[in-house]
Amino acid sequence: MLKRFLTSMLGTLAGIWISVGLFFLLFILFILAIGISGAKQTQANIKDNSVLYLDLNSVIDERAPKFDIISKIYNQGNDAVGLNEILYSIEAAANDSHIKGIYINCDLSQSGIATRTEIVKALRNFKKSGKWIYAYGDNYTQGDYYVACAADSIFINPMGAVELKGLSATTQFYKGLLDKLGVEMQIIKVGTFKSAVEPYILTEMSEPSRLQQQQYLGNIWGYLSSDIAAMRKVTVEDVNNWADSIIITEPAQSYIARKIVDALAYRHEVESKMKGLCGINKTDELNLITPAEYFSSKDLLNPDNSSNTIAVLYAVGNIVDQGDEGIVGRTMAPQILKLADDENIKGLILRVNSGGGSAFASEQIWEALEQFKAKGKKFYVSMGDVAASGGYYISCGAHCIYAEPVTLTGSIGIFGVIPCINKLLTDNLGVTQGTVSTNDNGGFISLTEPLTPFQRQKLQVMINNGYENFVGRCATGRSMSVDSIKAIAEGRVWDGKSAFELGLVDKLGGLDMAIKDMAQELGYNKYAIAEYPSLEEELINSLMKGDFNLKSEILKKELGETYQYYQQINYLKDLAPLQCRMEVVEIK
Repeated sequence: MLKRFLTSMLGTLAGIWISVGLFFLLFILFILAIGISGAKQTQANIKDNSVLYLDLNSVIDERAPKFDIISKIYNQGNDAVGLNEILYSIEAAANDSHIKGIYINCDLSQSGIATRTEIVKALRNFKKSGKWIYAYGDNYTQGDYYVACAADSIFINPMGAVELKGLSATTQFYKGLLDKLGVEMQIIKVGTFKSAVEPYILTEMSEPSRLQQQQYLGNIWGYLSSDIAAMRKVTVEDVNNWADSIIITEPAQSYIARKIVDALAYRHEVESKMKGLCGINKTDELNLITPAEYFSSKDLLNPDNSSNTIAVLYAVGNIVDQGDEGIVGRTMAPQILKLADDENIKGLILRVNSGGGSAFASEQIWEALEQFKAKGKKFYVSMGDVAASGGYYISCGAHCIYAEPVTLTGSIGIFGVIPCINKLLTDNLGVTQGTVSTNDNGGFISLTEPLTPFQRQKLQVMINNGYENFVGRCATGRSMSVDSIKAIAEGRVWDGKSAFELGLVDKLGGLDMAIKDMAQELGYNKYAIAEYPSLEEELINSLMKGDFNLKSEILKKELGETYQYYQQINYLKDLAPLQCRMEVVEIK
């Protein structure tokens, strides 16, 4: 009887596990089917008299977002669009007889300044084809207006407004919050301008931090105001007058005389004008093609079906030792070594958009890139909105570094941060503890005990050594002396134009320039672009790990705007002791 019972029980358990396995397999197949279906739905019919529709109403990331399982299950759209899709589509549309022009819908997009600069340059190149660009907005944010200035004509709703006010940078300080919690951030750093630690130890901006922000903001605004003036055929003084007069408070009618816009019109009137330009009846619908649709309908990464391949590796987000988000040293370094061993890859462009992070992970990625170069292959870097601190660390060894004039870079400095939660435990929670050690520093490093003077001194030596290593990497990579690097280091952040003048950057330009220059150096008349990491591989890995981001999605929904503070506290909890990171600055 016992034997029959055990046999029956084991059979039942086996059945349950087989059922669970089959269910999981069917779930994966279901999700993949949704992904494939979604991909097919993005394909568009590129017929005659089509218009490329640049809809600026969402977040613009470096790449189109990877497949989001949760959004699909709950039918929530992921509105982020990829800068890569936008740029490749604009370039291809210039020579596509089916595309008559570009329609820019300005509606509160979110992106960095360098991202917008690359779009503006692409639009300017598109205009050389002789095709038209129209921009329309019910209201224009400053960033959207800058992109709209590349259009032949800017239209605004008669009741709309334009925001143009110059730039400001805001840094949030957490010391007051940490004091209330009973958390002390113990900081050891090198670099007068290394202000990434200031939010944790100060309640307001230091003078060095204010100085560097004032300088790079002034330089960036100088570039933007000059660019707007050139596109609108006015003077820089005019643009500054617009900003100083707070034109968002003025009636739209006044914008025409000041050349801020070209005409007042409602959306349907603008679209009627475009129908005329396309030669279609006013009763017909415009065939609007988004960059995502255009990108999926054509092989824009290999239009000539070439076997010559240039790899573009995206390094976006915080640099971390391990994890699933950002630039993960443990996965990116092997990815680079794999590309180094790929005989079909002769050149690599690292697209960097990062304010840095873990010094250890930055070193591992730097070393892997050195291995790539040791194979006799070309390595370029294209900097996005920011490539600073650890972001510069992984860039400094490139044969050629490209940045936009408005890119934030440099911040060559290093710091260590060790939270001490002793007051949180004892004063706020009433928790006490006792420790027994065989040696004086047996409990080093402890989150519950403050550093002793000796421990702090030893950590300072380690930070100093890390700084010397960082500076040495930069000096070797840039073919400069260590003293020359130190003179512009100290954790100071530079705008791209200043970095170019100082020798930290080789050329002012975007990803398209880096790709074309590398193709020329490699002797490629025709070439394919291979983007890494593969979005398909990321999807499969997420499925196999069951990584559906449920926790983060729920927290975002429940916490709303306060989610950023949860992220900050969670980030501090897992922070690597040695950091190459610039401060988080919100530029408006």
